Amino acid sequence: MQEISIGQLASRTGLAVSAIRYYETQGLLAPNRNAGGQRRYPKADIRRLSFVIIAQKFGFSLSRIKELLASLPQGHAPTGADWQAISLHLRDELNTRIAALEKLRDNLDGCIGCGCLSMTNCALYNPGDRARLKGAGPRYLLGDSPDQAESR
Repeated sequence: MQEISIGQLASRTGLAVSAIRYYETQGLLAPNRNAGGQRRYPKADIRRLSFVIIAQKFGFSLSRIKELLASLPQGHAPTGADWQAISLHLRDELNTRIAALEKLRDNLDGCIGCGCLSMTNCALYNPGDRARLKGAGPRYLLGDSPDQAESR
């Protein structure tokens, strides 16, 4: 197994050395140590960190990313099947996020529901400020319909 230094890993991923050390403390990486105590990473960690970067950009938490990475083999490069298994786990989560973003895009200019931009629409969609029963903030775009907010 070919190993690389933390500096080489930083160079290949575009991450700061301090970020790589942080990911290590979070259990996302498990480097080996050479005789001098220096960290040595399997080249497969380039792919692991690339996945971490991408998943974070899409809003996944480090704890969720760690769960997903736990299924990958340690010490050697994951196979296409390994990555496909992870993608299957993420597919439903991503579809849910896409639907929420589409709803936000389609409704943002009318009503943030109900952190309200329009008192006229508010009287129609949120009479008597019933959305407050569900809690503070933009309830309807967080997935609650006006009817759900009233019934809870």
